[in-house]
Amino acid sequence: MHFINRFGRDTRIMGRWVPLILSCCLSIGTSLAQEDENPSNPLSKGKNTDIRSQYFDLRGGKELTDYFIDGAFMASDKLKVKYELHYWDTDVTGQSEQDLESFILKPIYFPSEGKWRDTPYRTAVGLEWIKSFDNADKGIGSDSDLLSPFVGIAFRTNEKLTLIPLVQHFAEYSGDDIDITAARLIGLWKLDGGYWTKLDAKLPYDWDEEEASGEIELQFGRMFNPRFGLYLDGLAGISNNRYYNWGLGIGLRFIY
Repeated sequence: MHFINRFGRDTRIMGRWVPLILSCCLSIGTSLAQEDENPSNPLSKGKNTDIRSQYFDLRGGKELTDYFIDGAFMASDKLKVKYELHYWDTDVTGQSEQDLESFILKPIYFPSEGKWRDTPYRTAVGLEWIKSFDNADKGIGSDSDLLSPFVGIAFRTNEKLTLIPLVQHFAEYSGDDIDITAARLIGLWKLDGGYWTKLDAKLPYDWDEEEASGEIELQFGRMFNPRFGLYLDGLAGISNNRYYNWGLGIGLRFIY
């Protein structure tokens, strides 16, 4: 989830959060077939389109629903392109408002992959472009456009568990000042019967405000066949200065 564009600084909903909804690292090793890689790992190789909705219970008795498309494709064996388009429905301003929030384009380059001893790994570097639709006056996102470089590595600790640590920095090139560095750790478990679960912990630090915040997301899903799946999200703000209390989401996944 993208803290900055999702809850813009101007609206005071989640301004210091850097959603690191940053995507960065996967490693299911070169020995595995591409179809075994789960798109919930942001550095998986493949082509997918997810149609998603997430509801947030905001502090102060406000609400937000984010409807978005989240997809990716491989431009080459070493270059992945990820994209998102977000549309919000919120009452942050005291009345119901709906509009486009942001468009995100994220090229991800894989410099290396292989095995370190018996551990499959994949490294990644990338640049995330976040284009705001300038609807902060409606309580929708921020009025800042950002360029956000990131780096990460993913490695599979065993047949079931993949860990993906990454770091990303968010800075505006137009609009309101944003200077945030975010650490993120994803644990992705492959379960029997096409099921999976993911734990996604995010810790952004705002250099202007000199404070950190936090967020945890738990995802549980199932692929019903190699091309179609469904998943549920549970989210929680975990810091004293959190801007939402909890959230719930649902997603439909299509793999090509």
